[in-house]
Amino acid sequence: MTVPPLLRVPPFPGRKPAIPVSDPPPPFVPEGAERAFLFEKFRQARVGGDFWLPPALLSRPAGAVFRPRSLADVRMLLPLARKAESESVLWATHDAALLRLLAEMGAGRALGMADVDPWSVLCGASVLYAHGDDEWAALARIAGLQVEILSPGPYGDPGDGADTLGARAAAALAQPMADPFGEGWLTMPQTAALLADWRRVIDANRGNTGETIVAACGIAWWKRAEIRRFLWTPGQRLRIVSSPRRAVAVAARAGGALAIWPSRVSPALLAAAHDKGVPLVRVEDGFVRSVGLGSNLVPPSSIIVDRRGIHFDPSGPSALEDILAGAEFSEELLGRARALAQTILSAGISKYAAGRGDTALPQRKGGRCIVLVPGQVEDDMSVLAGGGGLTSNLELLRRVRAREPEAEIWWRPHPDVDAGHRLGTVPDEQALRHADRIMRGGSMAALLDHVDAVHVLTSLTGFEALMRGREVVCHGTPFYAGWGLTRDLAPVPDRRGRRLDIDQLVAGVLILYPRYLDPVTGLPCPPETLVARMARDSAVNRQGWIGPLRRWQGRLMTRVRKLGSTA
Repeated sequence: MTVPPLLRVPPFPGRKPAIPVSDPPPPFVPEGAERAFLFEKFRQARVGGDFWLPPALLSRPAGAVFRPRSLADVRMLLPLARKAESESVLWATHDAALLRLLAEMGAGRALGMADVDPWSVLCGASVLYAHGDDEWAALARIAGLQVEILSPGPYGDPGDGADTLGARAAAALAQPMADPFGEGWLTMPQTAALLADWRRVIDANRGNTGETIVAACGIAWWKRAEIRRFLWTPGQRLRIVSSPRRAVAVAARAGGALAIWPSRVSPALLAAAHDKGVPLVRVEDGFVRSVGLGSNLVPPSSIIVDRRGIHFDPSGPSALEDILAGAEFSEELLGRARALAQTILSAGISKYAAGRGDTALPQRKGGRCIVLVPGQVEDDMSVLAGGGGLTSNLELLRRVRAREPEAEIWWRPHPDVDAGHRLGTVPDEQALRHADRIMRGGSMAALLDHVDAVHVLTSLTGFEALMRGREVVCHGTPFYAGWGLTRDLAPVPDRRGRRLDIDQLVAGVLILYPRYLDPVTGLPCPPETLVARMARDSAVNRQGWIGPLRRWQGRLMTRVRKLGSTA
């Protein structure tokens, strides 16, 4: 009989099925130590089968799990169940009539299994009784359970021992899965890693205590399609609500969490959520965001989802701080971080762009040290929260000149400010009182490759400079300050006492903390996929028609501000 593959893609909304251009490779069924190693990877990741379904809410783990399909199965298994403590027995079936009968018998707990994550039942159990065509038999063997087969099927026959059932489970894992982001096929370790990433995202949307993200507020209209994909939870519709009062009420009624965009919500919403006991989840742009500016209404391909706080606010802890302060960075993870950083550097990728451009950079004057000072949006949340009271781009420039009197200082205005969309303009004549050059246009990556040091307030440019081995001086307290890699002029929280190297910082900041969305398939993806799309210029903006309109609007606003300043 035909059975669905054991390893499969969750039903993400709007996903495009993979279309391989080649036939699948011949299955390789692992044996011995290699099989045990792969079973351990899948067991730790808890993937395979319908792993994305809601967990079973069990008061205590089951010892013996029975999967009856008929009254005859119940009669056969009942003597075994009656010998065990009733609370350790779990009857798991889709049949409503059997559920009622089992509940009346009182020989253990009865649980409907139509929409339940199998791993939430099998983890902690010791034995499974199931039919040979039930994929739970393969998952249970991978999980290390004793498995007893009730009738023959592809996953086992009655009387099969542990080794035979293990071989059947390994054969099920060996069915190759098409690469959802490419045109080839994934190996078993690659499949395990990808499914594990997807599981982490789905579990995070549900929350450790079952506080699923059920509503969102402060989400701009042009980001909503992507945010629905980022925050998708199977079986749960995400309500994106414009009214703060209504958003809190929706989340309170559903008993779930409310996702907010910090720069677009008011203190009144925060107070209302606190009063009603609604957990808040902060959502922000990621660090490798898109090709194109947010101010030009380019939807994000990367976001931050933080239940602890937010990375740009040093006044309180964040999930990123927890990762950087406490994560165990395996050699495998550090290897990924090094390779990812190398790809980013080679392709000239920064937060909003890819490529180095062909702009010729000025030559160094008389061997002087070149210091880059990137401007910021003066009312940006990271500046207000992490600037230590300093918000003025002009004042930042003045301080840098005071500290670097002999350096050649290059001033880089923020593109959103230069485009006329945000606050923070420094007139060129004022900037040139402290800076030697104003560097507009061109690639930030090329600039960072050319300079010796970077002075920042809280700009992400400082992190990008660290990846390139540049000296970074922090006048504020960005998320990358305080870990031993920067010269810090502002106070740093004691929570950041751990010393990190650049590979560990990259692993935490670019792999473990953000989420990524493939702009081609619409699927959650690892950072390597988005970076590769950006490097190949295939990170498509679905709202490209808005860019010219926003640029015209920015020029108009700049002219209006100039007229206002001279009136």
